[in-house]
Amino acid sequence: MFCDEISAKKTKTNTLHCTPAVICVHTSVFITFYLYTHTVQKFGVTQTILCFPRKLTLLIMANIIPFPNLSQLSAALGGLSGVPELEVEALRPVNLLQERNLLPPRPLEPPEPNVSSDLKKVNCSPQTFRCTLTSIPQTQALLNKARLPLGLLLHPFRDLQQLPVITSNTIVRCRSCRTYINPFVTFLDQRRWKCNLCYRVNDVPDEFMYNPVTRSYGEPHKRPEVQNSTVEFIASSDYMLRPPQPAVYLFVLDVSHNAVEAGYLKYFCESLLENLTKLPGDMRTRVGFLTFDSTIHFYNLQEGLSQPQMLVVSDIDDVFIPSHDSLMVNLKESKELVKDLLTSLPEMFSQTRETHSALGPALQAAYKLMSPTGGRITVFQTQLPTLGAGALQSREDPNQRSSAKHLGPATDFYKKLALDCSGQQIGVDLFLLSSQYADLASLACMSKYSAGSVFYYPSFHYIHNPAQLEKFQKDLERYLTRKIGFEAVMRIRCTKGLSIHTFHGNFFVRSTDLLSLANVNPDSAFAVQMSIEDSLADSSLACFQAALLYTSSRGKRRIRVHTLCLPVVNQLSDVYAGADVQAITCLLANMAIDRSVSSSLSDARDALVNAVVDLVSAYKSNVSNLQQSGLVVPASMRLFPLYILALLKQKALRTGTSTRLDERVFAMCEFKTQPLQQLMRMVHPDLYRLDNLSDQGALHLNDTVVPQPHLLHLSAERLSRDGAFLMDCGNVSFQDYLFMAHSAGVGFIKRFFSGFLFNLIYILHFIASHIPELETPLSERVRAFLDWLQDNRAFSYDASAKATLFQHLVEDQSEVASSYRDFLQHIQQQMSK
Repeated sequence: MFCDEISAKKTKTNTLHCTPAVICVHTSVFITFYLYTHTVQKFGVTQTILCFPRKLTLLIMANIIPFPNLSQLSAALGGLSGVPELEVEALRPVNLLQERNLLPPRPLEPPEPNVSSDLKKVNCSPQTFRCTLTSIPQTQALLNKARLPLGLLLHPFRDLQQLPVITSNTIVRCRSCRTYINPFVTFLDQRRWKCNLCYRVNDVPDEFMYNPVTRSYGEPHKRPEVQNSTVEFIASSDYMLRPPQPAVYLFVLDVSHNAVEAGYLKYFCESLLENLTKLPGDMRTRVGFLTFDSTIHFYNLQEGLSQPQMLVVSDIDDVFIPSHDSLMVNLKESKELVKDLLTSLPEMFSQTRETHSALGPALQAAYKLMSPTGGRITVFQTQLPTLGAGALQSREDPNQRSSAKHLGPATDFYKKLALDCSGQQIGVDLFLLSSQYADLASLACMSKYSAGSVFYYPSFHYIHNPAQLEKFQKDLERYLTRKIGFEAVMRIRCTKGLSIHTFHGNFFVRSTDLLSLANVNPDSAFAVQMSIEDSLADSSLACFQAALLYTSSRGKRRIRVHTLCLPVVNQLSDVYAGADVQAITCLLANMAIDRSVSSSLSDARDALVNAVVDLVSAYKSNVSNLQQSGLVVPASMRLFPLYILALLKQKALRTGTSTRLDERVFAMCEFKTQPLQQLMRMVHPDLYRLDNLSDQGALHLNDTVVPQPHLLHLSAERLSRDGAFLMDCGNVSFQDYLFMAHSAGVGFIKRFFSGFLFNLIYILHFIASHIPELETPLSERVRAFLDWLQDNRAFSYDASAKATLFQHLVEDQSEVASSYRDFLQHIQQQMSK
């Protein structure tokens, strides 16, 4: 691999000392968190970190890059076709070997499609629907020439603050391709509209002539479904194969000795008790519980019983259901029995010595219980399954941790079970809380093919790993209370001439454009690879539409429709100007994960490196008139090599044997299911400096001034000896850090606390109840900024993995990959071959 071919660079030895301080902000109130110090030796630099439950580390940002003349570039790429100023900037050639300060001052915004202002106003939000190219090439040949992938990233069920909901007896759709009417159709007159995907002319139904918003007649173009690119229809009986199912939840709990030692059961029961009334559903909501070790335990919760009854099935080779009427019960009717069971469960198995795990038979039983209705199965597992169907053996070989054979499942039992579940509208979610290898590559199949979710807590222990416990509790609360859709399907349609050829995510592919999603949740996303089958020369616009049909937790059949409109272009300059570097990176990450499993990790890594080589080579060959040496890319793609290097350093794709197999597989699962914004913070976190916040460029929100510090490069080369820094890694499995260099410590504390400076011991004893709520300028700025970040993200705290902070400094050389500078030199070497 390329990282093995590049020799490591030595860095100067610097010693950084850290003065402790206490900073904690939450809704403008100071609260107590414990402090941690951590000393690391990295690349010859000894560094002491003061860690808080918020993210932090070091760096400096520098200059604004000068804007070169574009006349030669315009000629080389066939003209700029009247693109606006932002697109001209996107085409500016950037020599990566010369310009090192490439980050924008603020988090990167997606490029705006070059469409009319009227279309921009109604186009789909990039947080919901995003294309790798915001200008669609007219032909596959032009796409091949650009050497960029064409694909979509979709977050279809995300939480929305405003969602137009339409109740109508008639849902207007194209009679040919079944596209839902949307803002990008053409009204030929009041009685006819032309589909924007297949171009068929359709009649406007009489009912559609009336606008329920304006209460006027004869203005179909002002209807809400023609004014909004994201809408939700209340579906009629035509969209139902059976009456809408109730919300049904079955909890399958590992109660073996290993599970009892880990201690998760008590916290699960407490969380469910606290959130029982918040479970999505209505008067029909049903719940059930099943526990297992070497046998399977069912629980009779039928209304009228004085206490729950346990029913034990020991024949795991031929699992049967001991009672069909009393195991899945109406939550409202049996709430007190459910509470009694949750209160007694932790003690019920506290003295168990049973070490075996019959997970497979327990899942078979769960499938039989849920088949009549469909719903959600939630599995909690703490070890390798050892008995009955689906039993597994350890494949954890430190020398084979990146083997494609071990990255795939050891048995097809869990995939087959998931497909059976999907057919009965059952989604399976997995919580794996394991201190040892549990073969997640096999177990994850139960969620992958049933549209479920996977949660993983390595080294989980309720005493020895409090950070993982806290994360588990936060994740579980979100999981139990988040919105859910049942018996869902999603179809993606696109303009005639475009076609779909690969989906990425958790689902079952029912047909070429239809995904079966037994459950759908607001935290999961999907990626789609596209190709251009026929020329789009007769089209000025290309459109994509995703329609998600689902049953709400309250038993309503609904259709959520998203439509995205992009321009069609015939010049390479327009393709490059509209390239979305973050969407491209995320699509390539999905493709690389598939390549790792189907071929090998080294092939996947080579493919990512080749993507950078191909882009630079294609750009160079098509702008050869510029006669520039070095690595030249359009400004729109200037961060592409950096993002690819960051991908290569992720657990999912990095080389070496230090990454445990289950952790690698879980990282792969995240790449396949996380929304783009979250993925990019995992790959390339946002880093800010806190000790010099000012009001320059600040946001003014609700009478609050929110500072907007500049983004900093992720490199220890630029360590500052006088700063405090915040790293935003998003909300999945990462920790938050406070890093202060020696000379920053005292000064920062003085300015933050305005003279209240204490020694460490005194602070730790004093802060719990006596820390003053200060109104110093710096204190107010820091609180405002951190509150604003919290409001825009769901943070997850994990203070135990402090050493991984330095893994996020992706521009530096590490034990698993080269530095950014060396990576660019490797790209240059590959181009010269």
